[in-house]
Amino acid sequence: MAGVQGAQTTGAAQDAHNLRRRTVLDQGRSNGSITQAPQEDDLKKSRKPKASILQTLDEWEFLIAPLLFTIISFFTRMYKIGLSNIVTWDEAHFGKFGSHYLKREFYFDVHPPLGKMLVGLSGYMAGYNGSFEFKSGETYPEELNYTFMRLFNSTFGALCVPLAYYTARELNFRRSTVWLVTLMVLCENSYATISRFILLDSMLLFFTFTTVLCWARFHRLQKRSFSLEWFFWLFLTGISIGCVTSVKWVGLFCTALVGLYTAEDLWNKFGDLDMPKTTLASHLATRVAGLILIPCLVYMFSFWVHFLVLENSGPGDAQMSSLFQANLRGTEVGKDSPLEVAHGSRATIKNMGYGGGLLHSHVQTYPEGSQQQQVTCYHHKDANNDWFFYPNRNEPLYEADAPLVFPGDKSVIRLIHSQTGRNLHSHTVSAPVTKADYEVSSYGNTTVGDEKDHWTIEVVNDAASRDRSRIRTLTTAFRLRHTALGCYLRAGTVNLPQWGFKQIEVTCVKQNNPRDVYTHWNVEAHWNERLPAGDPGSYKSPFFRDFIHLNVAMMTSNNALVPDPDKQDDLASQFWQWPILHVGLRMCGWDDRIVKYFLLGNPAVYWGSTLSLFAFGGLVAWYLIRWQRGYEELKPADIDLIHYSGLYPVAGWFLHYLPFVAMARVTYVHHYYPALYFAILTSGFMLDWVTRPLARKDRRIEWAVYGVVYAIVVGLFVLFRAIVFGMEGKHQQWSHLKWFDKWRITD
Repeated sequence: MAGVQGAQTTGAAQDAHNLRRRTVLDQGRSNGSITQAPQEDDLKKSRKPKASILQTLDEWEFLIAPLLFTIISFFTRMYKIGLSNIVTWDEAHFGKFGSHYLKREFYFDVHPPLGKMLVGLSGYMAGYNGSFEFKSGETYPEELNYTFMRLFNSTFGALCVPLAYYTARELNFRRSTVWLVTLMVLCENSYATISRFILLDSMLLFFTFTTVLCWARFHRLQKRSFSLEWFFWLFLTGISIGCVTSVKWVGLFCTALVGLYTAEDLWNKFGDLDMPKTTLASHLATRVAGLILIPCLVYMFSFWVHFLVLENSGPGDAQMSSLFQANLRGTEVGKDSPLEVAHGSRATIKNMGYGGGLLHSHVQTYPEGSQQQQVTCYHHKDANNDWFFYPNRNEPLYEADAPLVFPGDKSVIRLIHSQTGRNLHSHTVSAPVTKADYEVSSYGNTTVGDEKDHWTIEVVNDAASRDRSRIRTLTTAFRLRHTALGCYLRAGTVNLPQWGFKQIEVTCVKQNNPRDVYTHWNVEAHWNERLPAGDPGSYKSPFFRDFIHLNVAMMTSNNALVPDPDKQDDLASQFWQWPILHVGLRMCGWDDRIVKYFLLGNPAVYWGSTLSLFAFGGLVAWYLIRWQRGYEELKPADIDLIHYSGLYPVAGWFLHYLPFVAMARVTYVHHYYPALYFAILTSGFMLDWVTRPLARKDRRIEWAVYGVVYAIVVGLFVLFRAIVFGMEGKHQQWSHLKWFDKWRITD
């Protein structure tokens, strides 16, 4: 009996049938011998039962299901993708940026370059030469294969579906929930719509999805630390973080989620007293390398390629330093400019702060304060950027045929605006925005004025020479100290209101901070017929300085994208409208002759995911209260599931949503799409959790419940399919889709 019991306990494949057969064989003993079974029985025993089709599908579901979902995803993202032959919505921006890469012209935009370089790559693969201007609403020319460029972009959107599938698996959801999460991404109308155009959003979503998948997989490998697979997913997470951040800065919110997880993970390891200190140090070092250094290198590499490709002068030159511009092909900056500045020289003066513009003035006056002529910083080429270097009023008047005088360090000069003839001036009137500083204006003329027109040059450094007795084009960095007041000419990152055309405010700052680069200036372009032409462009601008400069310029311009109270933006929306699907967005004109697209989500996905966020908060509160009362109904595995498969998606939603609550810039519905993904994961967790008793009781009931949810999600996608694939003809025929007034499908 002991032998029989032992066999029952340790046998790996002993079912009741086999055990009964062994008992029969034991009973077949006769005088110590075993009766031989017929040969046919031996053959039957040796045969393995054939797996049914359902068993095969079940075994290979992890490949078959995502493959089918992906095929359907490509269909929903690509079907009739070339139907509209006009430039739609932000294709006007990103298509044009792609053109700049093909023409290798330097441009400026508030977003990092990776996504736009991929747009340029799609144009290159389509045989496009970059000549089309991508004006909004304009018809694409026949020679531009816009359909291929859209297909290229839609591929990123289509691949989000299998990424969602495998992420749900890594979050340890049941198969029914994995399918639900995948279907919610697949049948989310807004995801399908925005993936069909030449935009950055499909790429942003793709790299957001890859980051979450890599993080989830890396977490599942915690018990196999320092294995080859562990290192692979760690570094892949870092690369994905670098990519998502290099498409849009919204990717920083995804980075913050991984950072939050990493901080918690290392804190827990720090509290593990059994872990050797060398192992803890290794964990810290590998995470610094994989999750900080690698993302930074990927991000910087995208800018390195950006600078490498855009070698020609273009519309974005003025955002960069003068020395950077001078090294662009075809630039006018520094071209034939005399090397040294003299009295009578006409020049443009560039602020050397990050994102700095050109010293500028125009005939418009300040609406308050001195009400004198405005002085600003402007980022574009303009005749109002030109200034003459003149002697101060205590020196003889400038004569064109007089001997040349070269101002240098400690020289006192006047700067006269070339277009209006007024002097650069400051006084004890508060600046219009930065009240702690003095206002800077243009006042008087060459003969009318006072000592408050005087500025003392203070040379900071020179990239070409140690000689500070001369001001050199491009290479000399100098400060301008107001001779009478002692303040310094400064152009920071503050934008004037609309009356100042939202240009950069120029002030005279009272604090003397030589390291403040926003008080540093250089001569960018220089004209003087009495001086020989030089070659200041022979000096190179360091990559890291250009990298920092461009990123600060992007940040400054991004902060300037605030709603204009004097204009009505029918496309903009508020943060509170997004989770409840209160509003949609028209992506093009609403003329009956064109194909119309309306950016609106699947009601079941939006409302279900938003409700799940509140439900999760209730779930956590419920278990916390019961835990406080002494109930211990949750197993460690349950707590782990709530923690990593529920709490972290909710944290991801908050990290992607709350910044837009505090953000002053203008916002649109598509800003919610990364946050929506985390809400979808939360809804998957909640349904997975509440249906667990059904799964244990009767799987058929579980699948019946999920089947109803599947049908609702798919059914609503089909109902609203026209806003995805394009609405042709009169818009009134789609009035049944206008459930609310803000869904302006038929207005």
